[in-house]
Order: sequence, then C-alpha cells, then structure tokens
Amino acid sequence: MSATSYRFIIADDHPLFRGALRQTLETQYPQSKIEEAGALEDVTAKLENDGEVDLVLLDLTMPGMRGFSGLMYLRAQYSSVPVVVVSANEEPQAIRRAIEFGAAGFIPKSHGIDVIRQAISEVMDGNMRTPPDVDLGADDGAGDLVQRLGTLTPQQVRVLMMLSEGLLNKQIAYELSVSEATVKAHVSAILQKLGVESRTQAVIAASKIEAGQWQIGGETAETASA
Repeated sequence: MSATSYRFIIADDHPLFRGALRQTLETQYPQSKIEEAGALEDVTAKLENDGEVDLVLLDLTMPGMRGFSGLMYLRAQYSSVPVVVVSANEEPQAIRRAIEFGAAGFIPKSHGIDVIRQAISEVMDGNMRTPPDVDLGADDGAGDLVQRLGTLTPQQVRVLMMLSEGLLNKQIAYELSVSEATVKAHVSAILQKLGVESRTQAVIAASKIEAGQWQIGGETAETASA
C-alpha cells in the first residue's frame, strides 16, 4: 500500500470492471484521486480539464475508438500522460502493437487482482509491464506502417478514424467543426505520411494494423473515396 497521492483515469465502458479496478487502486493508493470514463470523449474531456494525470488505464474497445485508434490519439495529443492498456484481447500481436503505439504497459483482464496490482505498481515505478511470455521483438512485417501511423497528428488520427467509418469530407468537417478545405488538407497529409495514393488505401492500411478491429466493407471503401 502506498501513501503517495496519484491521479488515475480508468477508461472502460463496463461499469463492473471499472468498479473492480477502482477498488484495486483505492486499496493500493488510498490517497489518490480516481476518475472513471466510459468513452474516449470522456477521457479527453478530463484530460483537457486537467492534464496532470499520472496514469490512464485504457480498454481498447470503448465508444469513440476503433482498435488502437484511441491509444494512438491519446499518445499523440497527451504525450506526457502514461497509458496502460487493460484489455480482454490477449493476442501477442495486439500486445506488441499496443507497445509500438506508445503504451507504457499491457495488462490482460484475465489476470487476477494481485497480478494486476503488481503490474500497476511496476508501471508507477517507471517500468514497462507486459505478459512475460510475449516476445515484443517479434517482427510481423508491419513495422514500417506502424511507424508511419505514429507520425499522424491527433487531428489526423481522428480524420482517419472517420474515413474508416465511410464519412464524407463534409460530414467530417461538421463533426470536427472545421472547413472542408481543412479536412482535405488533413487527408492529403495522411496519404503522404502513410505512403498511399488514395483515402481508400489509407483505410485499408489502417485495417491491416488493427488486425481486424478497424474494419471496412466494400461499400465503405467505395464511399470513402467521395
């Protein structure tokens, strides 16, 4: 048990799991401030209000997120705030990808409370925590694309997310409260950074990285070119 005061954000759309994680943190760090968020926009609102957060515990599947897009956005927009992924997805590829996108650690939800508590403690001590049986150095051939995606600005990440949903430029402009010209500029920058020639190719590239979590169908791919 630590007497040090920290500020945590638990980001998960399942209230029961948030409650269990909150109880763990309250026992481990009784002097700390613990906030909860059920969607990506809730996390960003809390960070915008006060960016002095010691750790965000982030689920990969919440409203406002597609695959690793939420992690990408938080790391780009709030680079000084450590993020640990706490996920039911325990595939080695997902764990490696989370670390490549800047997560300070990866904690499978299936682990027991004592293991989760130890993992959080290690991260708070400045260490990276991942399941011990995962080879983080394994190469799945997507390293270059991961690096390219990592160069996107927070707004470009949001635009790419919306492109993957099949939104048109005018719809994206409305959602982001910017002009269509600004959206076109973002799209052009995304294409250049990813080394592709069309917005459809950009979305397909993102879908490869997400290992099926950032999917588009044939109809979406067609409408994304509008």
